[in-house]
Amino acid sequence: MSATSDFTVKFWGVRGSIPCPENSHRRYGGNTSCVEVRCGDHHFIFDAGTGIRSLGQNICSASDKQQIDILFSHTHHDHIMGMPFFGPNFYPKNKVRLWAGHLLEQQSNLHEILCRYMAEPLFPVPPKIFSANVTFHDFHSGETLEPYPGLKIRTTPLNHPNGATGYRLEYKGKSFCYITDTEHTPGVPDRQIIELVQDADCMVYDSSYTDEEFPKFKDWGHSTWQEGVRLCDLADVKQLIAFHHDPCHNDDFLDIEAEKADKARPGTLFAKEGLVLDL
Repeated sequence: MSATSDFTVKFWGVRGSIPCPENSHRRYGGNTSCVEVRCGDHHFIFDAGTGIRSLGQNICSASDKQQIDILFSHTHHDHIMGMPFFGPNFYPKNKVRLWAGHLLEQQSNLHEILCRYMAEPLFPVPPKIFSANVTFHDFHSGETLEPYPGLKIRTTPLNHPNGATGYRLEYKGKSFCYITDTEHTPGVPDRQIIELVQDADCMVYDSSYTDEEFPKFKDWGHSTWQEGVRLCDLADVKQLIAFHHDPCHNDDFLDIEAEKADKARPGTLFAKEGLVLDL
């Protein structure tokens, strides 16, 4: 990351559904969703897929005293499977706040879900094994969060089975949007997403499929990079980052689609593990 930038984004996991360690997926990466955002002294992580393990190692090598906020789009397996292996959870000096906006309407909460996930016979130890100060913060999608003075996070509900939350993080006049997992309706742009991402500097968007593939996956809860382009055009977003790549899409396939996307909307990128953006 740039030593001078005050707002940086780094991708640690860009894959959807399941980790893909094959050689054919190496250039873009096989870890599931995890994006790190640093705003001045504030440290945010979006989703805790398998990519969060390497991120945690990086954080622990820097310091054993950190305050970190992890914001979950939702709690399907691929977005939480790295949580038990996030190193900072095991350092007593650390403070880790966990946020989710899709569970209260289901009469549930984030602590309950992670306890069910990290329980026999699925996992040998519960979340109470964490020695850091880990706290749980549930909210309703659509609320605006202010985790620190002068830093706002706007949210919106997304169209995904069991619910999901989209985020817009605003800091010092810049904005970063994280929109995954969501399914669009062809020909009917999602007005809630457009309102959330209007004039944003960057939108990370669920691009699991192409428009050609999409009809085969109706009701699966995902979208296309072409819909991401359409939303960015409607909302005047500066840059689109295609994200949550389908496991069946290998590096060669993604290279071809990335070239198409850049021609359709210059500056569009397909997320790769290790990609860094300075906003």
